[in-house]
Amino acid sequence: MGNINSVVIATGTHGNEFTGIYLGKKFEQFPQLIQHPSFDTRILLSNPKAFAAARRYIDKDLNRCFAAADLQNPQLASYEDILAKNIYYLLAEESKNQQQVIIDLHSSTANMQLTIILGSQHPFILQLAAHLSAINPDVRICYSQPTRDSNFLCSISELGFAIEVGPVAQGVLNAELFQKTEALIYQVLDYIESYNQGLSQQQNTTLTYYQYTGVIDYPRTEAGEIIGMIHPQLQFQDYQQLNPGEPIFLTLEGSAISYQGTSTVYPIFINEAAYYEKGIAMCLTEKKTIQI
Repeated sequence: MGNINSVVIATGTHGNEFTGIYLGKKFEQFPQLIQHPSFDTRILLSNPKAFAAARRYIDKDLNRCFAAADLQNPQLASYEDILAKNIYYLLAEESKNQQQVIIDLHSSTANMQLTIILGSQHPFILQLAAHLSAINPDVRICYSQPTRDSNFLCSISELGFAIEVGPVAQGVLNAELFQKTEALIYQVLDYIESYNQGLSQQQNTTLTYYQYTGVIDYPRTEAGEIIGMIHPQLQFQDYQQLNPGEPIFLTLEGSAISYQGTSTVYPIFINEAAYYEKGIAMCLTEKKTIQI
């Protein structure tokens, strides 16, 4: 693989996730913070209208609009569909002639710390993930097994990935998480510069990551109304072991509902506010280690 020519830091894919948006504003005000000799770095405010309204989206979730079939479908003409087409053709055209990294910044109401979500197992991305998790104790690596056609913005580039930071409320800035995210971006950019310069770096031969396996919805009535909430023992326990028989929900009447799986899992995005509309109370992962 050749040198990285361009880095795009996408912010505001969801308009009420302020950490990335205001970090992008800082970088635009002080561009020297993200400038490096061997590659260009720029900021993309992905969904400006949603940010102006302090909403996750206007018509539909922009970060679910990048499947190839949807991008090629002229019948899909909502605000976010048109926006996705414009973003795709801009970045995809650039990536034809250069190695481009896309970093899509998100925040979460769940206790995700600094989660890097990989959509591919490209060797460069795996080594970057191993490096970051080795030097930064807040970093977790999550691998979302992609279909052949991902619908995430960062999937435009083979070298794309997302960063989820939390817990932070929607439409709120948290100084501690802002600073941690900023430091992580500098670590990513420094790694890319070292790679381009051919400088020796500590090579981490193993990577521990959490592989997405499925989701669990809240308990509901037949009419679809939620009748339970995340159990207090599970709240904010993202990336912690969940064993069969341990409580995951507490009904409105005060009864505990236990996890009915047959093996230990590691739930993430627990009680994510944005996922209520998606019917997701938590995502389940398996903890794995691979040799790079």
